[in-house]
Amino acid sequence: MAKKKKAEITPQAPAAMGRVVKNTGSSYIVRLDSGVEIPCRIKGNFRIKGIRTTNPVAVGDIVSVVKAADDADYITAIEPRKNYIIRRASNLSKESHILASNIDRALIVATLRDPLTPLTFIDRFLATAEAYSVPAGIVLNKEDMWDDDDRQLADALLNLYSSIGYPLFFLSAATGEGIEVLREILTGKITLLAGNSGVGKSSIINALVPDANLRTGAISDIHHTGTHTTTFSEMIDLPGGGAIIDIPGVRGFGTIDFAPEEVGHFFPDIFRFAKDCRYSDCKHTGEPGCAVIPAVENHYIAESRYNSYLSILEEASEEAGADKYRKPF
Repeated sequence: MAKKKKAEITPQAPAAMGRVVKNTGSSYIVRLDSGVEIPCRIKGNFRIKGIRTTNPVAVGDIVSVVKAADDADYITAIEPRKNYIIRRASNLSKESHILASNIDRALIVATLRDPLTPLTFIDRFLATAEAYSVPAGIVLNKEDMWDDDDRQLADALLNLYSSIGYPLFFLSAATGEGIEVLREILTGKITLLAGNSGVGKSSIINALVPDANLRTGAISDIHHTGTHTTTFSEMIDLPGGGAIIDIPGVRGFGTIDFAPEEVGHFFPDIFRFAKDCRYSDCKHTGEPGCAVIPAVENHYIAESRYNSYLSILEEASEEAGADKYRKPF
């Protein structure tokens, strides 16, 4: 039997430019500059050109598209990205996964209950946004469920993160409280919306874009965690202009390609004091003349933030083959 000839990517017309607006798993949806959306594929060898990511093409990418001899459309090139956000593909993987590219802002959606979002998860997301030059903020959803203790915690988080420079918003997708404030912030911008499963990302998007009709999931009564309702990353247009990039919920946020000596640069509150350390390469784990540890002890730096820093430092050190760094107190 004759071997089937592979489709040759011989342009039938000049390459068209467009933006990737959805990843369907087996293909990508590209919105051409003309406004037409078409399904596109990528060639197998596209994945081996020095790209260490599980997805060489991401939602938000500006790409060139050509039609091949088999009449299918193929992505043949990606324009340089102005920025992007990545995370470790899995706990055991040395590859990264690009969440989105060419974005104006990244917002992490968190909840204080059903489910509880760990502060380390929030801090890892914020540090990654810092590393890749993406302005970031926090959305605390399910305000309608808060009791007095939750309200106090929410206010404390507002004071903490706003003092560092990260805007934090309270809202309830269920009641609509805070949705209009969020809408004003998002309009005209391309915003990545990320979070654990169950925090209400889909409900927020449905409130912002009524015809989005995204599926929402229930919370497990046993584990108080959410179910994945978003299967693939997708860009959803906002009625007033701009768009939201919705990605599948993630249970962990592993960092990758962080040099141990640079981790502190991605924590603005720690970096502020690190400038006064005796040694420029201080890791803030007990070195003589460290200015960061006294700042933690005197509550100028939140202990939760310092612990998040240490968790990333340890991860980066293991990746670099260095010794683990331990909390000094």
